[in-house]
Amino acid sequence: MYDTILRQRIATNAVGTNVTPVFADNLPGLNTLGIAFARVDYAPNGLIPPHTHPRASEFLIVQEGSLYAVGLIHFHVNVGRGPAVAFTAFNSQNPGLITIAKTVFGSNPRINPNALAKAFQLDPRIVMSLQTKF
Repeated sequence: MYDTILRQRIATNAVGTNVTPVFADNLPGLNTLGIAFARVDYAPNGLIPPHTHPRASEFLIVQEGSLYAVGLIHFHVNVGRGPAVAFTAFNSQNPGLITIAKTVFGSNPRINPNALAKAFQLDPRIVMSLQTKF
């Protein structure tokens, strides 16, 4: 039964994850404690895209499955054959989230495609295509 409960939250979105945050705004008892949590459910090959938390450090515990996670600007990807579940803890009640691709390619106003092409060593047409996705 426990195994079934863990797998019920697997996401079918574009990146294959479902994040259930537990922050002070949805659990007022955390207010002023300086902590926040999240449950992350991963479909096979699901990932949390590269991101950073401007006001916190993140601690990741894998409950089920196999994840690859690394970096100051970090990401998590399910490298196992089946679903995975992890729990994250933050040393802030409001850790913030900056998703790198959305910030770079989805900025408003848009960053000049030629500048991004040079920075990422890509063809400007690829950059313009990425900008339409974010």
